[in-house]
Amino acid sequence: MKFGIFFELQMAKPWAEDQEYQLFQDALAQAETADRLGIQYCWAQEHHFLEEYSHSTAPEVFLAAVSQRTKRMRLGHGVTLMPPKFNHPARVAERIGALDLVSGGRVEWGTGESSSCIELEGFEVNYVEKRSMWAEALRETAKMMSCTPYPGYRGKYFSMPCRNIIPKPRQRPHPPIWVACTNRDTMKLAARLGIGALTFAFMDAKEAKWWVDEYYDIFEKEAAPIGRAVNPNIAMLGGLMCHRDGDVARARGVEGQKFFKYGLAHYYRFGAHVPGVTRVWDEFKRTHDEPMAGLAGVGCPAEVTDTFAALEEAGVDQVILLQQAAGYQHEHIMESLELFGTKVLPAFIERDEIAAAKKAQRLEHAVAAAQARIAPIEAFEPPVVDAYPLLWQKAGLKEEMSPKRSLEGGAFWKLQTAMNGSSASRANVDEGIES
Repeated sequence: MKFGIFFELQMAKPWAEDQEYQLFQDALAQAETADRLGIQYCWAQEHHFLEEYSHSTAPEVFLAAVSQRTKRMRLGHGVTLMPPKFNHPARVAERIGALDLVSGGRVEWGTGESSSCIELEGFEVNYVEKRSMWAEALRETAKMMSCTPYPGYRGKYFSMPCRNIIPKPRQRPHPPIWVACTNRDTMKLAARLGIGALTFAFMDAKEAKWWVDEYYDIFEKEAAPIGRAVNPNIAMLGGLMCHRDGDVARARGVEGQKFFKYGLAHYYRFGAHVPGVTRVWDEFKRTHDEPMAGLAGVGCPAEVTDTFAALEEAGVDQVILLQQAAGYQHEHIMESLELFGTKVLPAFIERDEIAAAKKAQRLEHAVAAAQARIAPIEAFEPPVVDAYPLLWQKAGLKEEMSPKRSLEGGAFWKLQTAMNGSSASRANVDEGIES
């Protein structure tokens, strides 16, 4: 079993001057330390408007910085919000491709759709249709990264003409795809679509084994990939605060882990949020104490080892460590990572090398069968895309323009007029050359 670290970039109010700057600098230092210790993944979420709970709004920027401070760890863009009003598919393909290049081919492409009102309505994304938006955009974005050129697409939620999306990622046909899973149905969907399952929900080993067995049973029997390659993997979230004295670890770590759950529920379930005004941390502090799963990774090295060994035995491929939460002190996080990396991690790494080879052998035929279900991209002749001055000439306009002359408003008006009256120009519009 592998391990990752997870950045929501939480920052409880009240906020001090330059606190957000320090939050990002501390996170980069934590990632650098985790890489040195041998932690294999770094995950950063894409969220919007979730004050205090997640200031990770541009993970591609944060992960690009991480890529220059680390050498080995995989960079999990988990998740990329895929409905086109959040991110146009071509922009996702470009950003993931660029991140894969600057990192030397270390990107893991996590995807999702969000389910909070404050995010969805902030971008005018329809709640009922968001899953369909995710599927359409994910399928086409994978093609964009793997096709030269991309043939174009006319769909329900976005359309675009034939273009060659650049840069291409270093990993071909594209980085491994994951999807955020908060329930069993999404987990089963991930298996059917041949993609990794990111379960950002705490669970014990018994529950985890049920999810793992079901996922791999479906993958081996039914996987029909939505991307151009498969990624059979399951990653689950686990809290972490490690100290030689388990009581000290709990004193430092339990409250922050509980805030993670509370903040999520505030934005996704019961919260009435006033942007820029509501103080989520203060509301959390006023609530009564509730039990919570996922706290077993908060303790001494022996306790942490036992917790994660049970998930390893259940067949979980990766535990994503929630090592940074609101209220945590940077020095405590660094101390916890160092202790985890020296006293807990080495034995897992040693066992993982053997387990990964066995898994690859076990899934060899299932992976081949799933790959065979990927429909080939049909051959096509890319259209000619004329520069505007050439388009004007074809539309019958006599205006002369040199390459150095700017396109003024009057010229665009003439172009619009000509195209409205020309059937040939309308055909060009259908090929994506719009005024």
